[in-house]
Amino acid sequence: MTEFLENGGVWIVTGGLLAGGLAGCIVPVIPGHLLILVGAVVFRILKGAEAGIAWWGFAILVAIMAISQAVEFFSSSLGSKWFGGSRAGGVGAIIGSIVGLFFFPFGLLIGPLVGAFVFEMIFAKKKTRESVVSGVGSVVGTVAGMGFKIAAGVLMIAWFFADVFFLKS
Repeated sequence: MTEFLENGGVWIVTGGLLAGGLAGCIVPVIPGHLLILVGAVVFRILKGAEAGIAWWGFAILVAIMAISQAVEFFSSSLGSKWFGGSRAGGVGAIIGSIVGLFFFPFGLLIGPLVGAFVFEMIFAKKKTRESVVSGVGSVVGTVAGMGFKIAAGVLMIAWFFADVFFLKS
């Protein structure tokens, strides 16, 4: 009975961290990927080496997390450039994304839009229509980055379970 409670407790803690991490991939205030990684580490610490999760598995989780963070950070800039924006629009989209974090939740989309638009107008000396298109591109990039972030979170959780149950080292 004690073993069942211990194993159940480990899975409750791990499951809570993984679920909280997945929620964090959707809600930007919660550090989603980090919680998923912490869930895997806590599982390994509580269950020990026989848990089935290998140390190289953690390296894969960290790599997925790092790639996702980079994509999320630069997605608004890439979206702006994809829609014909200049380097100034891309920089404005990144700055707008950072400022937009302080105006959650609407700032997440409005920040890159306004940042790209303003930087295109002021620094790239583009016309209003071109600046608006660049701003819209930054929003499209931001939404794509959010989608990538969610997919990476799901991939991290899938990798965790695959490592624990199928890739036992």
